[in-house]
Amino acid sequence: MASNDPLHGKTLETILTQLVDHFGWKELGNRININCFNSNPSMKSSLTFLRKTPWARKKVEELYISIL
Repeated sequence: MASNDPLHGKTLETILTQLVDHFGWKELGNRININCFNSNPSMKSSLTFLRKTPWARKKVEELYISIL
């Protein structure tokens, strides 16, 4: 049986990559106002922050689900 969870099997890196491809860093920073998206953004620094910050990760996951 397939999972109904749209995040099932997706890594945080996959989710973030798709969001950056969809919105770009600037728009992503506008939608989720966190420093790692607005100030010299990089995949590495953003992933490090999101892995340590549950509320920010939740916002990223919610935004990802909204564009599916």
